[in-house]
Amino acid sequence: MASEELAQKLQRRLQLEESGALAEGEAAAKGEEAAGDEAERSCLTASAGAELSAKLCRRQDINEGAAQPRRAAVFNPYTEFKEFSRRQIKDMERMFRLYDSGRDGYIDLMELKLMMEKLGAPQTHLGLKNMIKEVDEDFDGKLSFREFLLIFHKAAAGELEEDSGLLTLAKLSEIDVSIEGVKGAKNFFEAKVQALSSASKFEAEIKAEQDERKREEEERKHRRAAFRELKSAFTH
Repeated sequence: MASEELAQKLQRRLQLEESGALAEGEAAAKGEEAAGDEAERSCLTASAGAELSAKLCRRQDINEGAAQPRRAAVFNPYTEFKEFSRRQIKDMERMFRLYDSGRDGYIDLMELKLMMEKLGAPQTHLGLKNMIKEVDEDFDGKLSFREFLLIFHKAAAGELEEDSGLLTLAKLSEIDVSIEGVKGAKNFFEAKVQALSSASKFEAEIKAEQDERKREEEERKHRRAAFRELKSAFTH
């Protein structure tokens, strides 16, 4: 009788110990899972913090004028600004190069100041900064050729205020920025016709440029031949 009672007590103790070990195991597993979640949250927080910190540092550099200009992706103005003809874009490019006196591919604040003075619409220092800010996509405080084209894009689309210095620039530049596209098409088929017409016009412009280059080359050849003939007449 005593031995049976002792056996029951031992069995009871073993059950208690096993249940206790199980509870401890579950608690440990939960602790490890919580630690993993915390580590993941810390990692994400650190990543987000680093990104935010980089953006804040970039903004501070821009405000202090110490930001390095970011290299802009190469773009094709003829495909990105399809509302303008090749001749219009070439006219804008000539104008851009004319006022890019530093030949660095940008029009900075002082070069824009000179441009507006030459156009007969001088601006204040703040006015010039606001002009650049309207199209300054990379926040470098100056105008790339793409940002310069945006001026005429916005002017043609009616996206500039009447008192905007950029609108004044576009109006005084003597560059026709009237838009020719499919916006006025009444239906899909009319739009297709206009699109094809626009493509044909684009090809015609390229061919006209090629013909012009050939004509100029022929003229140069004739001038060189005439000069050689004149030179030989004097030497004999």
